[in-house]
Amino acid sequence: MKTIKKVIIALLLSALSIGATAQNPQLNPVTQAMMNAYQKLIDENPQDYETYLKRANEYYRYNQYLRALNDVDEALKHAPENEKDIRFQALCLRANIYENTGKRSEALNDLNAALRLYPDNYVTLYQRANVEYELGQYGDAKLDYQRLYRLNARSLEGLFGMARCAVKENNLGLANEYADQAVATAPSQSDVYTRRASVRRMMGNNTGAVDDLILALSTDNTNNKALRELVNMSDEDYTAVMTGLSNAIRQAPRVGMFYYIRAVIAMNHYRYLAAINDFKTIVDENLYDHPGLYRSMAECYYALGNYAQASADIEYAIGSTADNASYYVTLAKVRRAQWRADEALEAAEKSLSKSPDNAEALAQKALALVDLKRYQEASDAIGEAILNDAETPYYYMIRGWILNNYLNKPENASTFYERVINLVDPDDESIKSLRGFALLFTGKQAEATEWIEKQLEENNDHDGLANYYAACLYAQAGMPDKALDCMERSLANGYANAHDWNRNDDARINVGPLRDLPRFASLLEKYKSIF
Repeated sequence: MKTIKKVIIALLLSALSIGATAQNPQLNPVTQAMMNAYQKLIDENPQDYETYLKRANEYYRYNQYLRALNDVDEALKHAPENEKDIRFQALCLRANIYENTGKRSEALNDLNAALRLYPDNYVTLYQRANVEYELGQYGDAKLDYQRLYRLNARSLEGLFGMARCAVKENNLGLANEYADQAVATAPSQSDVYTRRASVRRMMGNNTGAVDDLILALSTDNTNNKALRELVNMSDEDYTAVMTGLSNAIRQAPRVGMFYYIRAVIAMNHYRYLAAINDFKTIVDENLYDHPGLYRSMAECYYALGNYAQASADIEYAIGSTADNASYYVTLAKVRRAQWRADEALEAAEKSLSKSPDNAEALAQKALALVDLKRYQEASDAIGEAILNDAETPYYYMIRGWILNNYLNKPENASTFYERVINLVDPDDESIKSLRGFALLFTGKQAEATEWIEKQLEENNDHDGLANYYAACLYAQAGMPDKALDCMERSLANGYANAHDWNRNDDARINVGPLRDLPRFASLLEKYKSIF
């Protein structure tokens, strides 16, 4: 199951036509032939420092850092002291390798040596300042950022570096001055606002940071970094982000991008009514036209339990474009909710006919097959989803559930639950790792409840998701009072997924055991306004 944050960013980047991040290049036959040629030259002359350096650069470009390090070491070993250019390049390359492998102190040593050869090299000076900053050597970093500014009075690197150091020295007024001066130096550059936003966040000025990120997007709506930062900030300070976007909409009511970003962030935080309102505004005001808007509205209506409207919207989206493989996944979900398992299976199959390796479509296929009581086929389908996406714990949980509940293979089920337990480092996991459920279903209830208690303690649960999962776990563990307490906290924090509360019965990650209890119904009535 993809994390919600990944989903929201993918939606936003797609809608705003932001290019995908380039993948790391793979060693191709031409490059491999070149590497073989380098090896022949080195075999002929084992002290050929220039060839070592050239090959080190190639290894570095392909992220083969150990091989690059070996070659650059050889280059420095054999290069004469009077070969300043070669030694400078080699030292800078080795510093980059050390930085990429987390060895900042070693990188600093090489940058110092490189700057002894060329003291005013701007790029190397900037790199050293950043390494010093990362090492907590703020005084040294400040001196280097000041040198950058002296070398170039319009140096954004110097100004923002001095601003960050000023924040570390708790001189917030000076930090503001440097950041504002940087913006005044290049007001038409989108990235300058993103960088000032970073400084403002360091200062605790989230409102100002949001305003800057919106300015960055207003200047260039393909500013990938600004968009990601805005999404990330919504986890930390949802109110500040939504207030900033609302202010932007008041000032520019015909900019569909702002409505769309606000809608998808609201959707990300389970505020489906607010999201629908913005999506509908975009459609009704003809601010932006894309079938994905209807798919997003369908997902919101599905979550709110309005399956008829979800069906209408997703059918419209599917009919509006041939590029609709993901839309059929949504249709499959809606059809299952409407108790139309045959049609859900058909929708999943249509998605797979367009995108055969789509793990989400395979998961929906498996769930539809469960509804149709074709359990072995369901197990096979979710197994294929796992092959295509081995990092999503929810798929393992579905496989374990099918094996345990329907195929009477509890030992096989335990194998998949154990894989969930071991999928991530326990010290570096989120509520979405589902580890506690896997512990519970392998008979480790004490460890499972300890896990969920730790998650609740460490999670501010700004949108109710953590307490929803806690309600599920306690419900499945036979602890209804605790489950209902968590349910109330989840609803109070805004978790408005009516489908999850009322209908979701999949994979034993649900509140099914609570639904016949009087308090369950009274809580839904108490918080009905969020739906």
